[in-house]
Amino acid sequence: MSLETARRVLRIEAEALGEIMRRLDESFERAVELLMACKGRVVVTGMGKSGLIGRKIAATFSSTGTPAVFLHPAEAVHGDLGMLMREDVALAVSYGGETEEIVALLETIKRLGLRMITLTGHPRSTLAAASDVVLNVSVKEEACSLNLAPTASTTAAMAMGDALAVSLLDRRGFSSGDFAALHPGGRLGKKLLRVENLMHSGEDMPCVAVTAKMPDVIYEMSKKGLGMTTVIDSMGRLAGILTDGDLRRLMQQRGAATIDSIAGDCMNLKPQTLPLGELAGSALRIMEERKITSLVVADSDRKPLGVLHLHDLWTLELF
Repeated sequence: MSLETARRVLRIEAEALGEIMRRLDESFERAVELLMACKGRVVVTGMGKSGLIGRKIAATFSSTGTPAVFLHPAEAVHGDLGMLMREDVALAVSYGGETEEIVALLETIKRLGLRMITLTGHPRSTLAAASDVVLNVSVKEEACSLNLAPTASTTAAMAMGDALAVSLLDRRGFSSGDFAALHPGGRLGKKLLRVENLMHSGEDMPCVAVTAKMPDVIYEMSKKGLGMTTVIDSMGRLAGILTDGDLRRLMQQRGAATIDSIAGDCMNLKPQTLPLGELAGSALRIMEERKITSLVVADSDRKPLGVLHLHDLWTLELF
């Protein structure tokens, strides 16, 4: 019985989203243009379940590069109206379009000259009539067996909010690096750390000259404990790298004569490098694809700035 109910609920909500998708028109484009032109913040408002959806929409906007806040309409008339600024855009979520608490805000919204977008199931409602853009999120039925509790309608409003946020993200050219700057905490924040936050640099970076003799190379690799060393030319540019694996292969090929070699004769001439600003998640992907355990972080002149090791990523529990 429960499985049957669950399938019915999911079917109704999926059909509601399909209907909204088919109904999308130039109104959505106008909403995106209005939000793109906003020089202030997107002030999202809604009551009850619509208010909860509004909070989520505001949070999604903020986390994807569109400054947004949630304004509780009931609290607004008791002092929070001071949150509104003339360069803001109001976004109201009200399925019926007649929510008294939001209607009460219209005078202030209009007095300040704010543009307004409304997500509603009733395009001829009071709020819709007062809006610059109306996005129709009406549904044929709620997923509630009584057709009363907001279910399909709240799903529709939240999905429309997501569609707006992602459209804005794409229009702004919002990058993974931008996303990283806004999500420094938690597991997601760890994946979005930049390589400069994790690499071994300065005195901790293994580094030898191309003319370094093999005993000095081995000493540097052992001292720094990363199983490799960068090799630089006379201009301080990255000429190559040497790893523990390279040394083992050289010993098999040359035997004891290896100890008389210099770094420039033994190094890998085409090491994989990363620029500053690259994300830890991207570094991990490269290491997995190339089956390597370290990457050199270098500047545009190929001067090594640090070394990122696979162990540094293990400690972040990215796997």
